[in-house]
Amino acid sequence: MGKKVLVFADRRDGDLRQVTLESLAAARLIAEGEKVVVAVLGTNAQKEVDILTAYGADHILLMEEDYLDTYTTDAYVLAWQHVIDLVQPDCILTGHTTVGKDVAPRIAAHYGLGLISDCTSIDLENHEIIYTRPIYAGKAFIKKVIPSGVQFATIRPNNISLSPPDASRSATTEKISFQMKDDLLRTLVTQVVKKATSGIDLSEARIVVSGGRGVKSEEGFKPLQELADVLGAAVGASRGACDAGYCDYALQIGQTGKVVTPDLYIACGISGAIQHVAGMSSSKVIVAINKDPDAPIFQISDYGIVGDLFEVVPLLTKELKKLLPSS
Repeated sequence: MGKKVLVFADRRDGDLRQVTLESLAAARLIAEGEKVVVAVLGTNAQKEVDILTAYGADHILLMEEDYLDTYTTDAYVLAWQHVIDLVQPDCILTGHTTVGKDVAPRIAAHYGLGLISDCTSIDLENHEIIYTRPIYAGKAFIKKVIPSGVQFATIRPNNISLSPPDASRSATTEKISFQMKDDLLRTLVTQVVKKATSGIDLSEARIVVSGGRGVKSEEGFKPLQELADVLGAAVGASRGACDAGYCDYALQIGQTGKVVTPDLYIACGISGAIQHVAGMSSSKVIVAINKDPDAPIFQISDYGIVGDLFEVVPLLTKELKKLLPSS
């Protein structure tokens, strides 16, 4: 028997994130023909309707409240509760992003639901939903089921294949409102100051060029950024590079940083400590550049280059410019 699935759209700076479409692909599988509802929070939500419809939404709820444009835990938790009470879903999905990781456990606790977080795949076997997630810092995977009650899961970006978009699909839309009482909000965001970034979301990037202590300085990240610009990639870092002050902690990948699963991960001057590997070991192709032939990173890499990154990376960038004339 199919299930009514509710997907909470994940937006960043007012734009839909890729993981929302991946959640929709999982939702269509789980629904087995039943309704898939998507909730979009924040102003200008109407512009997301066409893409959400093409990727599988049957009904789209638009909660276009300006207080939801800037994330605060209290506002989002209360807004999610309002949507859930309205929809009464059999299953809830959202991205395992900063918002999802903060809100989902609170919602699960409020309703007394089991939560399976950081799912890397969702399968259906004899109408039973099988959730797969990593354990032990990514060294193993476990399959889980929720035998009864409302299903609730967060999905790791870049792991579930998108369904082909269908421009001929149609969906109903509904505008809903939720008047937030000021005394329910313990936090008020008055200003958001952002640091300059490449504009590519590290957690959803298809290609990541990452640097470790081997870059030696903040200046040492420049060759990596040039390579990333050629490839249309995001730049990441190990905790060692962040601790040394070579880059901002926003770039940190690893057990205590971001988890990435790109198609291509290029590790430059990274030794391969297990804490870092936990954040990138699920990358589809791993290329390691390190002058130490015994560096642990080579044990998990698909391709390895033993050499000085300050010689190898510029050469690689130069050759890729020839192969990618549009860069």
